[in-house]
Amino acid sequence: MAIDGTGRAALWPALALTFNAFTWGVSWWPFRQLESAGLHPLWATVVIYALAVVAITLWRPQAWRHLCTMPALWVLVLASGTTNAAFNWGVTVGDVVRVVLLFYLMPLWAVLLARLLLGERLTAAAGLRVALALTGAVVVLWPDGGGWPLPRTLAEVLGVVGGFSFALNNVMLRREAHRPESARALAMFLGGAVVAGVLALSLGERGAVPWPPAPAPGWMLGALAMGLAFLLGNLALQYGAARLPANVTAVVMVSEVLFASVSAVLLGAGQVTLPLLAGGALIVGATLLAAR
Repeated sequence: MAIDGTGRAALWPALALTFNAFTWGVSWWPFRQLESAGLHPLWATVVIYALAVVAITLWRPQAWRHLCTMPALWVLVLASGTTNAAFNWGVTVGDVVRVVLLFYLMPLWAVLLARLLLGERLTAAAGLRVALALTGAVVVLWPDGGGWPLPRTLAEVLGVVGGFSFALNNVMLRREAHRPESARALAMFLGGAVVAGVLALSLGERGAVPWPPAPAPGWMLGALAMGLAFLLGNLALQYGAARLPANVTAVVMVSEVLFASVSAVLLGAGQVTLPLLAGGALIVGATLLAAR
């Protein structure tokens, strides 16, 4: 069956978004390979995002002027940096499926933050999304032996924190959509390097995080490849999101959950149980409702 002009015009943006979702969905595996080479995920995040900052600086040096004169973008620096540090650390040390699902509690936080920062009304539809996301979180976190359904491991805490900061990141991107794309991209990658770097330094001083290993071709080439993949993924996200309706973009991006879950189960980095499936369905449902 032939694809008409409209379908062909939407195909490449959709593929670009899928590439970005795939990059994030399977990123846990190379992070774990880097950790096995001695590079903690926080230090790996510093190296990867610093490389992207260098690339953006060479491509659009004026982005620094925009960033330095726009205080609101520094909120984006903090939000994006926390998102990346928490997510990358969480999927490296924990059950990938659980961490990704808790990360995708984003619709719950987005409703609250949009009300606070954008003045959006709390509608019945927003209330339904909050209820679905909260119910899904309770099901995912409910302990086998009873007790409160709260995050109980470092990875679960990182998943929740990463999802909250990701919601803040997205709300700030909407609020600052009139800013130059290069300045917003610089803010996001700079945040990844700075926040992860501050955490790694402070935890390294306490002996909670190992210092980076000596330079070696293995981990250095791996970090370089990941930096390139994340930079291309970010460009693909901006390309696709600018050419497709927001609801379509959100639906395609949820495929990250699929990529992460399938790859983790196949490679033994995650387990799927009936409660996890049920809770995950509710969380993903809330995300899909947000795309309507």
